[in-house]
Amino acid sequence: MEVIALFLVTVLAEDRILRVGEGVTDITPPPGTELAGFHKPPGQERRSTGVRQPASARALFLSARGGDFAIVSLDVCGVSREFCRGVKEEIARRSSIPPDNVRIAASHTHSMPTLRYFRQWGRLPEDYARTVAGRIVEAVDLARKDLAPAELRIGKERVSGGNFNRTSKSWKTDDLFTRESTDDERWLDTTLHALHFVRKDGHRSLVWYQFSAHPVCYTDGSAGPDWPGLVAEMVRKEQGLSPSFLQGHCGDVNPGTGDPYLGNPERVAEAVATALRKAIEKARPVRVDGIRKGSVEFQAPLDLEKHRGQLERYRKAPETCTGGEWVDAGFAREWFEVASKWDLERSTHGTPISALGLGDVGLLFHPGELYSYYGLAIRHASPFADTLVVGYADDLIGYVPDPKAYEAGEYAAIVVPKIMDLPPFRSDVGRKLTATALELLSRVRASALD
Repeated sequence: MEVIALFLVTVLAEDRILRVGEGVTDITPPPGTELAGFHKPPGQERRSTGVRQPASARALFLSARGGDFAIVSLDVCGVSREFCRGVKEEIARRSSIPPDNVRIAASHTHSMPTLRYFRQWGRLPEDYARTVAGRIVEAVDLARKDLAPAELRIGKERVSGGNFNRTSKSWKTDDLFTRESTDDERWLDTTLHALHFVRKDGHRSLVWYQFSAHPVCYTDGSAGPDWPGLVAEMVRKEQGLSPSFLQGHCGDVNPGTGDPYLGNPERVAEAVATALRKAIEKARPVRVDGIRKGSVEFQAPLDLEKHRGQLERYRKAPETCTGGEWVDAGFAREWFEVASKWDLERSTHGTPISALGLGDVGLLFHPGELYSYYGLAIRHASPFADTLVVGYADDLIGYVPDPKAYEAGEYAAIVVPKIMDLPPFRSDVGRKLTATALELLSRVRASALD
C-alpha cells in the first residue's frame, strides 16, 4: 500500500508540473508568391522577388494539469477560420491535443502572403497555404518532442519609440488608462509583455512576447517577418535567446514614432529589443499548477442598413463609385457582384474568441484588428494579474474600430469590410467584443481544474 500511495503521489506531482517545448519550421515563400497587405489591382500584384529574412511557423507546446495545448505564431498577414480548422484537425490526428486546445496567431506582417481571402489586397496562394499547413503540424510535433520541465516568468516593459496611433494627431498612452477611460478618445498601448520559460535539465529557455504595432515597414518584394524578424536577430546575438512574437491590438497603430509613417525598421526593432531585454531581466515567477481554458463564439453585429445603403448607391450610379470608400471602379464592381448576394437576414458574423489561464497570467486570443482602447480595456479589467491580448488568432474579421471611426467614415470601418468580404460591423462591435472577452476571462479564471 505504501508503494502504491508513493506512486500516486509521484504521478500527481508530475501531473502538476508545467512542461514546455518549442518547434520551428521554415515557411519562407518561393519567388513569385503573391504578398499581401497593400492594395494591388489585378495585373499589378506584388510578388515575392527574394528573401529579406526567413519566415517561420513557431509552435509552443504546453503540458500540465488541465491538458496539452499548442500556441502557433505564424509569419503571415492573416489566417482564415477554415484554414485553422483543417490544421487543428490534423494536429489532433497526430498528437494528444484536441483541436480546441490549439491557437494559431498571425503576426500580420505585410511582407508575406495571406492565408485568408482579401479582395485585391493579396490573393490567397493555395499551394503555399497547403505547404504552411504541413509546416505548422510539423512545428507542433517538434515542440511536443522538445518538452521539458519549466518555470514561467512574466515580465513587462514600456517601449519608447516603438509605436504610435496613426489615426489621430493626439492620443493617450496606457499609463493613463483607468476604469473611467472611454473610447471617446484615442489610445496607445506601449507595454510589451514577455513570457520567459526557464527550462531545466540543460534545455534552452524560451521567450514569447506580445507587443502592439503593425509590421508594415517594408513595401518592396522581399519576403520576411518585418521588424519582428529584426528583433529576433538582435535578441539572439545579445542574449542567445530566440524570441517568438504574438501580435497585440494594433488596429490604429503603426510602428515607430510617425516619421516615417510606416516606421524605420531598425529603430523600431532596437526599441522593442531593448524593452524585451529589460522585461526578461525583471520578470517575476508565476506559479502554474495547471492550465485553464475557455472559448466562445462571438457574434459580431453587422450593420445591414449601411450594407443595403452601399448596395443601393452602387446599383443606382456605379460610375460614381470609383474612389474613396470604393477604392476604384474594378474593386467596386467586384465587391458588388458578391455583396449583392449576402443573406440580409444574417445580422451577425460568428468568430472564435479563446482564453488560457497560466496561474495568474491570462492569454486572450481574438480574430480582430482591435483599436487600442479595446485591447487596453480588456487588459485593465481582466481578472488575471497580467493579461496578454493576442489578435489575428484563429480567424481574421478585419478591423474592430471605435464609434468615432464609423462617424468619420474611416478606412478601417468602411473600406476594410469590403476587402474582407463582409458587411460593415455596427459601431458598437468593439464594446461587444470587449464585454465578451472579459466574461470569458472571468469564467476561465474562476474555473476549477479536474
